Amino acid sequence: MKNVLCERLGIDYPIFAFTHCRDVVVAVSKAGGIGVLGAVGFSPEQLKEELDWIDEQIGDYPYGVDIVIPQKYEGMGDMSPEELEKQLWDMVPQEHIDFAQKLLADAGVPEWPDGTTSMGLMGWTEATATPLLEEALTRPRCRLIANALGTPPADKIKRVQDSGRLIGALCGKVKQAVAHKEAGLDFVVGQGGEGGGHTGEIGSIVLWPQMIDAIGDTPFLAAGGVGNGRQIAAALAMGAAGVWTGSLWLTVEEAHTQPAQKESLLAAGSGDTVRSRSWTGKTCRMVRNDWTEAWERPDTPDPLGMPLQGMVTSDGMRRTSTYADKGNCQSVAFNPCGQVIGQIKQVESCRGVMQRLLEEYVEAVDSAASMLPDS
Repeated sequence: MKNVLCERLGIDYPIFAFTHCRDVVVAVSKAGGIGVLGAVGFSPEQLKEELDWIDEQIGDYPYGVDIVIPQKYEGMGDMSPEELEKQLWDMVPQEHIDFAQKLLADAGVPEWPDGTTSMGLMGWTEATATPLLEEALTRPRCRLIANALGTPPADKIKRVQDSGRLIGALCGKVKQAVAHKEAGLDFVVGQGGEGGGHTGEIGSIVLWPQMIDAIGDTPFLAAGGVGNGRQIAAALAMGAAGVWTGSLWLTVEEAHTQPAQKESLLAAGSGDTVRSRSWTGKTCRMVRNDWTEAWERPDTPDPLGMPLQGMVTSDGMRRTSTYADKGNCQSVAFNPCGQVIGQIKQVESCRGVMQRLLEEYVEAVDSAASMLPDS
């Protein structure tokens, strides 16, 4: 499975594992793929702590960091994180805060110990993502940067490439993939609508070949609906240089996901997810529950734009994650995942997942080859 991305990153298999868990990053990279740590929920100080641990554990294996600099968001402009946050809080209606807090209280989710009701702005803007990028660029084993929403600013692209690292970005539309290519990104991640997190509407099997044709020789990573080796074989057969996976790692042994949260994910079917703006302000696929339904009702507040909605809901993110087994927490928990969650039914180790993916890939390729006539 060698190709240009494998060679440039020094990995055995073009399997990229997006995760918020440092243990998963290390385990996947050591198993021959590459772990990519989602940094949006960390402060610069917290990210430093996470990357210090990864650097101590990962040895000579590479890893990546995923940041979020949307192309459009409320309050865009050139100002400090502190100034931006103050401006944005002035734009948040009190009714949204009250509604979010009531949903959590009604479900019996314990309050945060210090009494605060928000994690603040987090890394949803250029002002707050830039310090995270700067921390990642101090790490020699961090070999790639990915931007989760939109084409990164030109100065960020240059800075990453000048450091000798690769930089790419996710997208859900062909025109966005073309914009990534024209901006000079090293790779494009195309995510079908069935994927977890922020997605578009077009399904992977339709979207991937259109994007591959549109971006030519720019390496393409297929995302959305990749949970076994057969799906990897399909992506590579279409011309992808590798796969970008996420939901696959939510329930592994190494994941920090609380047991109650893992149970919710393992019990979910492919039809139990929904694209909702109720947590981040942009359409994001997650497990449907009372929280997602509540924000859709005509008699409740409409979700705000990014990052305002995330400022309102960040307290819910941390509380439903930390207190996953308390009260009726899972009825309002933030469980982002793709439709592929329906085929994930047991807890495996990261190494076990990697081995299974490769065995299934070989079987699928052999099966397809067996249908060709003898030469």
